[in-house]
Order: sequence, then structure tokens, then C-alpha cells
Amino acid sequence: MSPLRRIGLAGLVLWSVVPIYWAVRTSLQTESDARSTPVQFFPLSPTLDNYRALLGDSEIASQIKRSAWNIVIECGAATIVTVVLATLAAYAFARMTFPGRKVLFYTILATMSLPAYTTLIPLYRIMSQFSLVNTYTGIVLVYVSGFLPLATWVLHNYFSSLPISLEEAATVDGASRLQVLRHVVLPLARPGIISTALITFLFAWAQFLFPLVLSSDLSTQPLTVVIAGLQGRHVVPVTLLDAAGVLAIVVPVGLALVFNRYIVDGLLAGSTR
Repeated sequence: MSPLRRIGLAGLVLWSVVPIYWAVRTSLQTESDARSTPVQFFPLSPTLDNYRALLGDSEIASQIKRSAWNIVIECGAATIVTVVLATLAAYAFARMTFPGRKVLFYTILATMSLPAYTTLIPLYRIMSQFSLVNTYTGIVLVYVSGFLPLATWVLHNYFSSLPISLEEAATVDGASRLQVLRHVVLPLARPGIISTALITFLFAWAQFLFPLVLSSDLSTQPLTVVIAGLQGRHVVPVTLLDAAGVLAIVVPVGLALVFNRYIVDGLLAGSTR
């Protein structure tokens, strides 16, 4: 690796890691230590009081707990629905022949080139007409509509890379199309399906503007929106805000570390034929 690439890689790592470290450092300090000068680059007297406060019985703690439950429900439901629909659609596009298949497939892919936020106002009006604002169903439907094209594309590439001879052998043995999909294709495509589910879940977890517009109260607001709104509704110490931010990234970071092999294997296998 050339020196220039090493410098660029080091800069990218610092750009990504330093803000996370700073948030963790601040969350382990008291308010006075966090605002002291000179700046403490390492917490001299680390404490977990901020995390205890977030997990206690205060009003802020109850908001954090409810929003954490909301984001798990919304991301989990959106991931399940997206992966199921994308699996069926991707397999149909990869293996079945029907009129308009290519046109429909490329039309779906073309929607990924549109800025997502251009659909925010139309989606809000549609959800309002069907009384789906401030509901789990409305947020999940919006997530699915946004993530489905990408999930379909990833799984289509993966299904296309699988040997068709195994499916043909199962068909000769009398298996139906759905039986072939269930007993032959899905076991082989498990890495691709897991990677697609993980990517969908992480994208859903990182959403902010859509749930901010579509959920105006705590009944459906996810963790990302509630944390951002804490400073406007309450006088919240910066140490407590950083602790809440750290809690919000624990799940995605943990998933990325645990399922890293599935992400790499699934995307690499799905991108080649």
C-alpha cells in the first residue's frame, strides 16, 4: 500500500472513530469534568451515573425506554417485511420469465436514483389520508417502500449467482416452484438473505427525518428522534445526551461486528456471477 493511501486510510479511520470515542468519553464523565479546562482527553474519574440515570425511573429515562422499544419494533417489522417481499421478487426476476420482466426490474432499480426526501411530503399526505400518521404501520410501510428496491437488487444478484442445475434437478424430481425456493434456494442463499436483512435493519435504525415527520408523539417516535428532541424539551446535561447517543449505537455496532462475515460473504457472492 502506498504512503498516500495509508494517510488517506488513517484519516478515514480517525474521521469515523474520534467522534464515537469523544461521545463515550463524555458519557463517562460528570458535567463539571466534561466542561472543565483544559480538556480531558481521557476521563480521569470515569463514572456510569449517566447510564444509570437513563435506565432509572425519571421522565427522561421513561422516554428513552419507550423510544428504544419503538425503534426495535419498527426496524424489526420493516426488516421482516422487506426481506420476505424482496426474496420473492428477486427470485421471480432472477429465475422466472414473464412479459415486462426486464422493464419492471429496471424500473424498480431506477427508483433508487431518486432522492428519498423528495417523497417525504407525498408520503405524509398519503399516510394522513389513511390515518397512518403516529402509527407503527405507517412508519413500517414507509421504510419498506424505501428499502425494498435495494434489497431486491442485492438478492437478485445473489440468486443469479447460484447454480441453476440444483433447481432443475429438484424440478425433475417433482418439486414445485415454491418447494424449490424453500428447500433448495433459500438454504443456499442464507448468507445473502442475512446480509440483506442486516443492511435493511441498520438503514432503518439510522432513519431520522421520516420518523420525525410521521410520528409527532412518544407513542411511535424511535430512539434517534427522541434523543435529538431531548435538548429542546428539557435542560439535559451534555454528558447525559452523549450517554443516550452511545446507547443508540450499541445495537448497530454490535450487529455489524457479529455479522461482519455474513455482510462481506453475502455482498461479494451476490455481486459476481
